[in-house]
Amino acid sequence: MHDRLSELSIRDLLERLSSSAPIPGGGSASALAGAMGASLVHMVVELTAGRPAAAADESALARIGTAATRLRDELIGLAELDAAAYAGVVAARRLPRDTEADRAERESRVAAATHDATTAPLSAARASAGVLDLAEEVAPIGNRNAISDVGVAGSLAASALRGAALNVEINLPYLAASDALREAADAEIRLLLGGLDERELTLRRAIAERMR
Repeated sequence: MHDRLSELSIRDLLERLSSSAPIPGGGSASALAGAMGASLVHMVVELTAGRPAAAADESALARIGTAATRLRDELIGLAELDAAAYAGVVAARRLPRDTEADRAERESRVAAATHDATTAPLSAARASAGVLDLAEEVAPIGNRNAISDVGVAGSLAASALRGAALNVEINLPYLAASDALREAADAEIRLLLGGLDERELTLRRAIAERMR
């Protein structure tokens, strides 16, 4: 993979995801879903700020908008990083296994590459959780005409979090036994996923109430 994902057209990106090539995969797709959620949060801020009804919320809206931009850019970078990290795993797994030294070198390289391939989606899960936080914050103060977009942002963020978590979890058994990330990542993912269904349901109800 030579092209940066962020430089592909939407059609080219989707065709790349549709191919038999393992890169990009679900980790990059999850990060990009989170980035889209962040973009929608920022859009709602833009459609709300400056309106008379939002005068009391200008400070909060500015903070939310700044955070949404930061998380969007972070998640775009993480989509690229996830693809590069998994490319490293693929390359490591293709190393020769002819001799004992070869096998030891391959095992070491696979473990190191898997560490990187676990760190990227873990960071994406954190960032996606942050996007969900912003969607929850903007839901009660955002422009009612764009409130459905807050709901979409929240759904994308929750899906991105779940998808990133899956990509962390599938890598954990392949980390070196001595790698502290095995337990740390598992614990953090459990924490990030805890109560996610309830949060998503609460946000949907808040959105529905404001759409009436």
